[in-house]
Amino acid sequence: MTQTDKMLSRKEGGVGTLIFNNPERHNAVSLEMWEAASGFLADFAADKAIRVVVLTGAGGKAFVSGADISKFESERSSKEAIDRYNEAVDKANTAVFEFPKPTIAMIRGYCIGGGVGLALCCDLRICSDNSKFGVPAAKLGLGYGYNGIKKLVDVVGPSFAKEIFFTARQFTAAEALTMGLVNRVLPEAELEKYVKDYAETISGNAPMTVNSVKYIVGKTVKPDSERNLARCAELVAQCFASNDYKEGRKAFMEKRKPAFTGT
Repeated sequence: MTQTDKMLSRKEGGVGTLIFNNPERHNAVSLEMWEAASGFLADFAADKAIRVVVLTGAGGKAFVSGADISKFESERSSKEAIDRYNEAVDKANTAVFEFPKPTIAMIRGYCIGGGVGLALCCDLRICSDNSKFGVPAAKLGLGYGYNGIKKLVDVVGPSFAKEIFFTARQFTAAEALTMGLVNRVLPEAELEKYVKDYAETISGNAPMTVNSVKYIVGKTVKPDSERNLARCAELVAQCFASNDYKEGRKAFMEKRKPAFTGT
C-alpha cells in the first residue's frame, strides 16, 4: 500500500472513514494520495466488520478540490505522466464507484472538479450549508471523458449536467440540493453527527439486503447488455435464504432491534 500522511483511514464499529488530508491545498489530490486511497478502500472492502464507508476531507474548508495543480509539472507534464495520473484517478474512482458496500461523501466547504467526480462515485452525498460545488474544466481547457459525464448525468440529469459544465461556476449547497447533486444539506455544526448517525443506521441494517440493492441499482443505469439480471435474482434469493432474514422476522415479532450478522 502506498504510504502518505495525506491520506488517513479509521474504523469505528461498522463504519470506515477515508480522509483526504491535504488541508493547506483544500485537499487537492496528488498521485500518491489517489494510490493510497485505493489501498485503504481494498482494506475496507475485505473487512467483514466494516459495513459502510464515509469519505471526507480534513481541515473543515474542503471535501476535495480536485487535482493538486502544484504537482502538474511533475505529475502531468508529459503524456506518460498524464496517463499514469489519470490511471490512478480512474482506479481510485472506480474503487469507490464499484465498492460493494454503501459509501457516503461527507462534504464540507469546497467540492470542486475531481472532488465532484469523487462525490458522484459515492452512493450518498451529504453536505454542510456552506459547501460549494463546481467543475471548472471549461475555464482550464480540460477535456472531460464519457464516464465522468455519465455519472453526473445519472445523478442530476442532462440539463443540469450541461449547466454545471457550460458555466464552470460554483454552485451553492442549496442549488446542489435543487439539482439532486446532494441528498441532504445540514448546518455545518450538525453535519458530522448527522452523517455518523446515518452511517450507523445503515450499518445496523441487514448488509445482504443493503449490498444487493446497491448492486441492483447499479445495474439499472447500465445498458441492457451489461445487466446481469441472473446475478440480481441470485442476490435477492440469498437474502431470503439468509440467517438475517430469520433474525429480521424474529426481531419484528419480539419488538426488538435486530442483530444482523451478514449471513
